[in-house]
Amino acid sequence: MGQEITNTSFSKKDFRIFSSCLKQETKILNEWFEQGVLSNDGLVGGFEIESWILDRALRPAPVNKEFLEHFNSSLASPELASFSLEFNNLPRDLINAVFSDFHTELENTWKQAQDVAKNLSIPSTLLLIGTLPTFQLSSLSKDTMSDMNRYRALNEQIMARRKEKFLHLYIQGNELLELDSGNVMLEATTASFQIHTQVPAQEAHHYYNAALMITAPLVVIAANSPYIFGKNLWNETRIPLFEQSIDTANPAAPIKRVSFGSGYIKESILECFEENLKDFYILLPIIEKDDGTLSHLRLHNGTIWRWNRPLLGFNEQGQPHIRIEHRAIPAGPTFIDMIANAAFFYGLQHYWAQLLKNGHSLPEFNEIKSNFYTAAIHSFDHSIIWFGEHVESVELLRNILLPQAEKGLSMMNISFSDIQKYLSIIAARIENQQTGASWQRKYVALHKCDMTELTRTYQRFQESGAPVHTWGY
Repeated sequence: MGQEITNTSFSKKDFRIFSSCLKQETKILNEWFEQGVLSNDGLVGGFEIESWILDRALRPAPVNKEFLEHFNSSLASPELASFSLEFNNLPRDLINAVFSDFHTELENTWKQAQDVAKNLSIPSTLLLIGTLPTFQLSSLSKDTMSDMNRYRALNEQIMARRKEKFLHLYIQGNELLELDSGNVMLEATTASFQIHTQVPAQEAHHYYNAALMITAPLVVIAANSPYIFGKNLWNETRIPLFEQSIDTANPAAPIKRVSFGSGYIKESILECFEENLKDFYILLPIIEKDDGTLSHLRLHNGTIWRWNRPLLGFNEQGQPHIRIEHRAIPAGPTFIDMIANAAFFYGLQHYWAQLLKNGHSLPEFNEIKSNFYTAAIHSFDHSIIWFGEHVESVELLRNILLPQAEKGLSMMNISFSDIQKYLSIIAARIENQQTGASWQRKYVALHKCDMTELTRTYQRFQESGAPVHTWGY
C-alpha cells in the first residue's frame, strides 16, 4: 500500500495545501504528455508478491518487523498487518528468457526468506495463498497492524470518513459471511500477486484497456481464495473482501475507492489521473517538498485501488514512465504457477494492446466488468461474455485466448522455450480445470477435514514446487 509517511494527524490547512499541489501536479503531468517527456520505452516487467507469516500451528505470526531486520533486503517490505510481507523482484526487459530469469530469482529470494522465518523468535514459515483458511477474527485487531504511520493514518482517515461507523462485510458464496469491523484490518485477510508492466507512455491507454479486457480470464485460471474464517465463499474471495474492507461509505461518490474502474480510457492514460483529482477526496494530505517527482499525485493515486491501476514512476536517470499494475490475481499456489499466470497476462495484454492500437474495437465495458465478478465467484464453472457472445470459460481460454497469448509473447521476442514451458502450465490447468481454489474445495470435500489440515497439505504441495494442476488428494 505504498511508501511510509511522517505523521498521522492532519489539519484543514494540510488538506487545502495538498489539494492545491495535486491540481498543480496533475497539470504538470498533462504538460509532460503533451511535450513527450514521459518514456516511450518498454516493455519492462516486475512483480509484487504478498505473503503470510505463519507459526507452527499455521496461524498468523505478527513478526514482520523482526523478519525484515534479519532479512535485511530492499526486496521485502511490511504490509498492513504485522503477519504479512511483500516481496519484490528486480524489473527486467520483457524479452528472451525473462520468465525463467524471474522464476529463478524469486525462488532464490524465497529460499532465503524461509531460512530467516524459521529462526525468528516465533519459529515461522511463509505461505503464498490468496486467503488463509486458518485465519480467525482475533487476528483483526489494530494491535496486529504493522508499526507504520501510513497504515495508522489510513485507518484513521477511512474510519473518520465513515464517521466511525463499522465496516460491514457481506459475502454470499457457497456459504454466507457477514461481520462488522471497527478498522481496515479486513484488508489484511488477502494476499495478491501483482503484475507490473512499464509501457510506452503514448500507448499506455491501449495496455490499460487490454488489461481490463483480460482480467476476468486471468481470475478464472488463477483463483486461489475460497476459504476465510472457515467459510466456503467465492473462488476468488479476495475481490469482495478487499472492495468492502476499504469502503469509505460515500454514496455520492461516482466510483468506489476499490473498483474495477469507471470505463475504458479513450485517448490517454492521463484520464485516470484526472479522474483521481475530480472524483476522489484526499485521504492522506502529506505535504512534501517539490522535488519534481509529483509526489502528491503519486501518493493520492496510491490511495485509489483500481484492480488495474496506472502508476507514475521514474528510472535511474530520473525520466518519468508509466506502469500498469494488475492487482486482480492472488498469491500462490507455487512460483511456477505464478510465473505462468504472468506469462499468460503479458502475452495477452501485448497482443490486445497492439490490436487496439491498430483500431480494433473494444467489448462493452459493462460486459467485461460483469465477467470479472462472475469469474471471481465461479472460476471455470460459468460462461464469459466475449464481444457480446456467451462462451464457456474453458472454450474461450483454450481455443481463443491461449493462442493469442502465445502470439503476443512471440511478438515480444520471448524465447520459444519460455513460451512453451509456461503456457503449457496454463494449457494443462485449463484442461483439468484445477486451480488453487478448486483443489482446496475438493480436498475438504474428500477428507472432511478442518482448515488446519487443509492448510498443512496445501503448504506441503507448495513446498514441492509442483504446479497446481498436478496436485493430488
